[in-house]
Amino acid sequence: MGKQIRKQKKSSIVAGGFLRFVLYLIVTIAVIYVGKAAYDFGYDIFYQQPMDAKEEGRDVTVVVDDGDSVYQIGRTLESRGLIRDAKVFVVQEKLSNFSGKLQPGTYILNTSMTPDEMMEILARENVKGQPDQTQEDGTAQEGSSELQNSPDAQSEDSQDEDAQTGGAGE
Repeated sequence: MGKQIRKQKKSSIVAGGFLRFVLYLIVTIAVIYVGKAAYDFGYDIFYQQPMDAKEEGRDVTVVVDDGDSVYQIGRTLESRGLIRDAKVFVVQEKLSNFSGKLQPGTYILNTSMTPDEMMEILARENVKGQPDQTQEDGTAQEGSSELQNSPDAQSEDSQDEDAQTGGAGE
């Protein structure tokens, strides 16, 4: 009877040791996984990379509606292929100089831009090459697709003048 009790103690010690080992292994794997995910998230926030190389970028028109949150703007940019993750964009915006400055309007962004360059345009601190957002009376014009100082807009203006003067522009 004593041998049987000793065998049960020995087997329960082995089983308990095995379960403890499995528990430690699971905790170690979970810590590694969470650490890697946190590192990747932080890396994406601080090491901003454009979606495409500088030479291969493509222009994408984005409309930001009045009342859109930063996350909604990020989801729009993500769906248009301009950024990789909307959540990362939210944190980048909070940590940038453009926090709370993103404005509604129509913008032309490029896949070769970094998120900071996009935020600069969305905050209207860099409007070079962007659609004109104002009307002649100075009020904001939503959804304008005419570019400031674009050759197409100038040629349309000159065609309108030629039509008004009967083509006697020369």
